[in-house]
Amino acid sequence: MAYWLIKSEPFKYSWEQFLKDKKTFWDGVRNYGARNNLKAMKKGDLAFFYHSNEGVEIVGIAEVVKEHYPDPEDDRWVLVDFKPVKTLKNPVKLAQVKADDRLQDMDLVRLGRLSVQTVKPKEWAVVLELAGEK
Repeated sequence: MAYWLIKSEPFKYSWEQFLKDKKTFWDGVRNYGARNNLKAMKKGDLAFFYHSNEGVEIVGIAEVVKEHYPDPEDDRWVLVDFKPVKTLKNPVKLAQVKADDRLQDMDLVRLGRLSVQTVKPKEWAVVLELAGEK
């Protein structure tokens, strides 16, 4: 299993809306690095759901339920389907991530603008710890 982080601006698509929808496709990615990350996702992989611009925090965990398929608007890009798994007990703010020495190499710190990012297993565990999940 691999771990990821997907970003959404809450006013465009929030964690709360995701919970109501129970499933969504991840679209609108127009960056080759982010697209390559979507293409690498496998069914069952987990992703942190991150609110960008407002809140700037990791708020939940999503699961890949359908691997990449062509974006009907432009087949150079892909979509991936996700379902919500869990709302974190305590959202993890970007400031917390940046302040934790164990997370200094995390994509969220190094590649802040990338909308779909990798998360290493050790980073996943640290974020869960910060969220009060362990």
